[in-house]
Amino acid sequence: MKPFPILAALFLTPVLLCAAPPQESDYYSITTFNTPDGAAMEVGSIELLPDNKLALGTRRGEIWTVSNAQDADPSKVKYQLFASGQHEVLGLAYKDGSLYATNRYEVLRLKDEDNDGRADLFETVCDQWGVSGDYHEYAFGSRFDKNGDLWVTLCLTGSFSSNIDFRGWAMRIKPDGTMVPTCSGIRSPGGIGFDADGEVYYTDNQGPWHGACTLQHLIPGSFQGHPGGFKWYDKAPNMGPRPVLPHDNSRMVTERERIKELIPPAVYMVHGKIGNSSSFIVCDLSKGKFGPFETQLFIADQSHSNISRVFLEEVNGIKQGVVFPFLKGFKSGLIGGRMNDQGQLFAGGSDRGWGSKGGKPFDFERVQWTGKVPFEVHEMHAKPDGFELSFTEPVDERSAADPATYSMREFTYSYREEYGGPEIADVVPKITKAVVSADKKSVRLTIEPLTKGHIHELHLDGLKSAQNQPLVHAVGYYTLNEIPKN
Repeated sequence: MKPFPILAALFLTPVLLCAAPPQESDYYSITTFNTPDGAAMEVGSIELLPDNKLALGTRRGEIWTVSNAQDADPSKVKYQLFASGQHEVLGLAYKDGSLYATNRYEVLRLKDEDNDGRADLFETVCDQWGVSGDYHEYAFGSRFDKNGDLWVTLCLTGSFSSNIDFRGWAMRIKPDGTMVPTCSGIRSPGGIGFDADGEVYYTDNQGPWHGACTLQHLIPGSFQGHPGGFKWYDKAPNMGPRPVLPHDNSRMVTERERIKELIPPAVYMVHGKIGNSSSFIVCDLSKGKFGPFETQLFIADQSHSNISRVFLEEVNGIKQGVVFPFLKGFKSGLIGGRMNDQGQLFAGGSDRGWGSKGGKPFDFERVQWTGKVPFEVHEMHAKPDGFELSFTEPVDERSAADPATYSMREFTYSYREEYGGPEIADVVPKITKAVVSADKKSVRLTIEPLTKGHIHELHLDGLKSAQNQPLVHAVGYYTLNEIPKN
């Protein structure tokens, strides 16, 4: 007997109407590469080389060159061991035919002079900072900045103190190898990088004087928050007198009034929600080849095996901004990352010592945009009485204009010597107005009150696009260091 057409349609209609919610993988794909047999490819740093090659520095002290990583077919990737025998290569920079590797105890220049694929020139550029042998004394190195300098951020000894020269500092290495003490107050960096204007940032990790992981702006002469390395001001006359000590169990916004050198975190990478161990910093300079987020920053997390997206702005002379979830599902804990001009983001890492959600001991992977534009909050700007949101796609005016579509919570962390800390000082503001722009690509929210120094956690679960799609990520965390004057 033939089925009744009307009954069949009734049974099918709910299936047709229940479209699957958007997934991260609809917009960004992750390709996992096989790595050489017998090699623990614990990627700590990645650099671009001529001829579309990459260099990978590993926690095991090796440097590998990689060919064909840009190819659509991941099986074509090839590896060549370039050098070995270092300790934790957590920075790589290429210049004029040489690789500059930052490891725990030096910046080393390497060059393949006979073109056999292996380094045969090894030259110490700078080894003027101290190493005691403590497990925690990592050194993260940058690429060359706009002045031709390398930056090195030096972890404290044992996570808490500075037992040897300049642990807990950021240093600049000049082209002649001279080391210039540049910023104090660093605790446990996980990555260092630049924004589109060449400004320098590093990620610090939760611990003493850090309630959560943070993205920090490295301004020469600044104090970044942890006083453990203050003793080395005696060896840094260019820095001037040491800052006054922060008060324990205070607030960052309060201590900024006392300590003129103190620079607040540009963004708090909210603990447990964004990640637990922030690492590499990559700026999208691909001119749209990585999707709609040109010049924004992408911050990885070793513990959560994910990447988050950060939009920054400057308000009253201070950097601040918002972090959104972006992409999860990597195989191990991400540490090293680099994006090429084609908009391919290469990433890799390790779970040794801390573990990671990815579950694998190490990984080397590639992220690419699928070409499909996700419906996301594109930017979030602070205003004197709220925030202005822009979107990657036009919004549904009815949901976007309803204040009930949005909710917000404001909180902060104690600025204290004790390790980490909970979210505190909750404020629940009122969202009194939501005004949609004429092009339906932005919404102006009026919020009472705004709280200086607090993280403003915004939820947009009820918002739809003009195509009736929900946001891929309906939460953002804005660090409000300063409230605009106008």
